[in-house]
Amino acid sequence: MPALYLPHGGGPAFFMQGPMAQLFDPMKEFLAALPSSLPEQPRAIVVVSAHWEAETVQVSSGTHHDLLFDYYGFPQETYSLTYPASGSPELADRVIELLSTAGIPAEPNSVRGWDHGVFIPLKVMYPEAEIPLVAMSLHAGLNAEEHGRIGAALRSLRQEGVLIIGSGMSYHNLSELTGSAPGSLEFDRYLDEALRGPGSHRRTRLNAWEDEPTGRSAHPREEHLIPLMVASAAGSDLPGDKIWAGHVGPSLVSAWSFS
Repeated sequence: MPALYLPHGGGPAFFMQGPMAQLFDPMKEFLAALPSSLPEQPRAIVVVSAHWEAETVQVSSGTHHDLLFDYYGFPQETYSLTYPASGSPELADRVIELLSTAGIPAEPNSVRGWDHGVFIPLKVMYPEAEIPLVAMSLHAGLNAEEHGRIGAALRSLRQEGVLIIGSGMSYHNLSELTGSAPGSLEFDRYLDEALRGPGSHRRTRLNAWEDEPTGRSAHPREEHLIPLMVASAAGSDLPGDKIWAGHVGPSLVSAWSFS
């Protein structure tokens, strides 16, 4: 299984009608077609969500998790969406074991619902909700190097048939979503250069993302970028593969696969 860095849209926009939903239609089409490009159906999925931060890394460990509708001001019907995938306490234990072995403290969490960074893209990709799912938080420090260590610790899961997804957005300046986004092309070029190199190159370049001239304009706060650090490090030393790029309004957004 590869490790993926995927955009998860804008709130529940994939399941809305109207102009805002149309902004995200190409992204939705990409996500819907993505499973057919994988080598096989995953045995399970681990999603590292931009919308969950904790002082100690949290791992969803229940057999079932409700949905956390952590978006605001959207049509009422978007608060009735369902995604009845089962959890996997066994996989959660395995994730915690791998992290602990790497010196990364982690805790099970059987009560927090799956946020929209988890259920929204998976509802498009796997609408039947037939694949067991474990969600993971970011560490609240949002340190790029630390999240690379987290990804490296999870790498062996890929050989166990587990699909690892970093769920975020490669460009996430909401103030520029409907205006101009002059930095999005430049930041995407930086990602091209950084991610199409071998593993050591990716680590060095990603750890220095703030040094890029458009780094902070692309990510005023980095929670939507940090899942990329996990996905990239969970991959092998082979160059990353850009599997999609498209515009959301003026903003250029991309998705990546690490084999």
